[in-house]
Amino acid sequence: MTQLSVRHLSTGYDRIDVLHDVSIDVEPGLITCILGANGAGKTTLIRAILGLTPARSGKILWGDEDISAEQTHRIMAKGIACIPEGRRIFPRMSVLENLYLGAYLVADRALVESRIAYVFEVFPRLRERALQLAGTMSGGEQAMVSIGRGMMSKPRLLVIDEPSLGLSPLYVKENFRVIRQVNESGITVLLVEQNARQTLAIAQRGYVLSQGRVVAEGSAQALAANDDVRAAYFG
Repeated sequence: MTQLSVRHLSTGYDRIDVLHDVSIDVEPGLITCILGANGAGKTTLIRAILGLTPARSGKILWGDEDISAEQTHRIMAKGIACIPEGRRIFPRMSVLENLYLGAYLVADRALVESRIAYVFEVFPRLRERALQLAGTMSGGEQAMVSIGRGMMSKPRLLVIDEPSLGLSPLYVKENFRVIRQVNESGITVLLVEQNARQTLAIAQRGYVLSQGRVVAEGSAQALAANDDVRAAYFG
């Protein structure tokens, strides 16, 4: 069964629609990507999925459940977590404190500590710097904190917005390696990116957004071979 389905979604801000009749499916256990340039509507799609920008028409399904009108905190409690564009860490808090905030809905202290241990297993560098203020770390390390914080809620679906933004090529490569590792641990990933080459290398399926519409879809391999996609993203 499809884990998340967006069906004929149109939405936007004020009187202007940003998304027009958008439909996507996110299959459980896979990395599904949304590619598009700035202004294509990628962030608006994320906001709609999280209940931050209400659907004007169409619907969003979590399994068989229509979550189009749900409040954001209820959507998150169903097992959806988001790593926002720009990382959005708390710079004056330590790495450990940032991670604890990702499990604020979890009352079982032992469970929280086991999740901390898992994040440290995935990101050994964070274990080494657990007490360091997050704002003093490099961009790549801050990205690890942000992804680790998202993992703390043990989500069934992790939505990651522009993970390569502002990072050096070395850290971009490391970030995508980590995203694949997170997915291999059993977490479904919806990856929203402009970096088509790196994204299609780890995704199984994808969609291309342009001016608020889906203009191409298919397997990652098919999109990488698509002449229009190659012209737009690979030069």
